[in-house]
Parts: sequence; structure tokens; C-alpha cells
Amino acid sequence: MNTLNLTEFSPAPAGPATAIEATAALLQQRLGPAPAIAVLLGTGWAPFADQVQGGAVVPYADLPAFPVLGVGGHSGTLKTGRIGSTAVAVLGGRKHAYETGEADGMKGAIRSLAAWGVKVVVQTNAAGSMDPAMRPGELMLISDHLNISQRSPLFGEPGDGRFIDMGNAYDRSLRAQARAAADATGHGSALHEGVYAWFMGPQFETPAEIRMLRTLGGHAVGMRTVPETILARHAGLRVLALSLFTNMAAGMQAEALSHAHTLATANAASDRAVAVLAAVVQALEL
Repeated sequence: MNTLNLTEFSPAPAGPATAIEATAALLQQRLGPAPAIAVLLGTGWAPFADQVQGGAVVPYADLPAFPVLGVGGHSGTLKTGRIGSTAVAVLGGRKHAYETGEADGMKGAIRSLAAWGVKVVVQTNAAGSMDPAMRPGELMLISDHLNISQRSPLFGEPGDGRFIDMGNAYDRSLRAQARAAADATGHGSALHEGVYAWFMGPQFETPAEIRMLRTLGGHAVGMRTVPETILARHAGLRVLALSLFTNMAAGMQAEALSHAHTLATANAASDRAVAVLAAVVQALEL
């Protein structure tokens, strides 16, 4: 599969086009109509991209509205193709809020996907479990979130459109379809459902913070996903999100937490995670 350098083939659109408009136009020119589903890959989920057949790979660097990534385990590419008969666009990583202190690092990318014609964003991440019944290597459908950081990618957004309803942030219908797909492929017992709590990081949480989150009803904790969900909902996109548990949260196990440990556990559990994700994506009816 070839990597396309879009700037070799098409000049940037003339006139006052924004980076988002320019990116959507380039995607349309080079890749054709947008697939309905885009999949945003987090740590441990990268092998999913290898299952995508056909299409093309575009570096984020070629897309004016896409970010420069700064975290290991993220390819920084957009890949199109098919999982079975389902057309998808796969994003190899995200910019994290802890890299800059701002939550809007994926604003241009998410809005470009919407402008191109994507309808659903399927998010994935690596997370710590705060529930003894949810063990490392298992998965969780995100049903809701806690924005503990109290940061929003919509800070400074003009107009009344910034006041978006988050009552169905993680689409109920899509979650039901995902659950049915996991059950049908024999992976239902490893797919939990619960509330994801977002801390900005980059430091891991303290045991006291984890006790607070458990009291608030959290099941998983991590440093991603919530800003992208807010951006997607603001752009009119539906959201489905899955967490891969790589560890028990601080204070719930003796082992010290580290990014190396997260990567190692995520890689060890990626086969099952990718199998579930592939089944889910193919089963979605939009």
C-alpha cells in the first residue's frame, strides 16, 4: 500500500479556505467520498489498521488541519479501506491535552472528518480499571464520562452552538450494536460497560484521586477521548468508544504505573481488542 503525499498531486485550494476546508477538499480529491465510519486508534489498538484492506495511507503531516503527534505508539497516519464490506477511515493516533495544556489538539482533524462526510467516530483508548471486576486485558464500552480536568476543546468557541447537549454523548444505539457484535463473536464476557473519567495527565493519578473517582461512579480512568467526544458531538458526529484496560488504577495494585507498562500490557492484549473492534465496526448499522 502506497503512502500518498497529497501536496505532490494537488495545490492547496485557492482563496480564503480554512485549514479544515482545505483538508476536507484534499481528502475528497485523493480518497473520494468519505466512509461513514472513522476509527480513532489509541494505545494498543494499532494492529487494527493492518486489517484494513485497499485504499491508501496519508500522513497527518500532509493534512493542513491535522496535528503533529508527540506520543509513542501512534503512527500519525490516516488510512482508508475496508474491514470486510465496511468502508472505514482509520486515524493512527491523537494529540493529547497534556502535550500543550489545551484540550483542542484534535479540533481540526475531527472537524475535517465531519466536513469530508464522516458520520460516526469510533474511539479507542488504553485505560486504568477502577473496578475489581474489570481486569487488565479486558474491554469496556464507554457509556458516559467524567470530565475531571474541567477543560473543554470548545473554550473560546463563538455563538450559541457551543452549548451542546451531552446527554447521549456515547450513542446508545451504537453501544447496543457493539454489545450484540461482541456477544455474537464470543467476546461478550470480556466487554464491560461503564463510565470513563478523564484526567489531563501526563502524571498518573494518585490513590486518593482514584478513591474520589470511584465514589463519583467512575469505572475507567485515562488521559484521552473526552475532548474528542466533545468535538465530535459539536460537529454533529455520533460517537462509540471502547477502552482497553492495561492496569488496575493507582492504589488498587502493588505494581508502580508507567507508560512502558501501559504499552507492554496493551500490546499483549491487542489481539482480542482488535478482534472485537473489527466485529463491532462491521456490525454497525447507521
